Amino acid sequence: MRTEVLPWATNGVALDGDVLEVGPGYGITTQWLLDRGARLTAIEVDPALAADLRARFADQVDVREGDGAELPLADASFDAVVCFTMLHHVPSPERQDRLFAEAARVLRPGGMFAGSDSTLSLLFRLLHIGDTMVPVDPDTLPDRLRAAGFQDAKVSRGGRSLRFRATR
Repeated sequence: MRTEVLPWATNGVALDGDVLEVGPGYGITTQWLLDRGARLTAIEVDPALAADLRARFADQVDVREGDGAELPLADASFDAVVCFTMLHHVPSPERQDRLFAEAARVLRPGGMFAGSDSTLSLLFRLLHIGDTMVPVDPDTLPDRLRAAGFQDAKVSRGGRSLRFRATR
């Protein structure tokens, strides 16, 4: 994740300003973002994970408990919004689209929404037996991002992952 996926997913994305990380989970990506100079806010839907992140990152990250599809944050607050390997955990395409719209809302004009997720495979399905898994179709994602208010939506594939980026 740190040596391949994150550098690939964020190549060309400025991460040294006000950055919102949606769905940090256990915080592997959070530490990587901090190491790039981000003034970081993280929003995590799972209360236990949010509490762990608060304890782990104390005064380094503003950790909020909440849903990425209903961000408790002001309009135009961030230079970048990122999410990594979490979109498939959002329970429906409609909620994913709402998350995209919320990312656009909290971005400053010219800000970038970027991230990655896994692509559909047998192994991916097996890893998610009994878990939420709503894969994002790389072919329809650019149109979904544009419908959410983004410009210059781009999606590319690499290995078992996709990366995306779009500008507000």
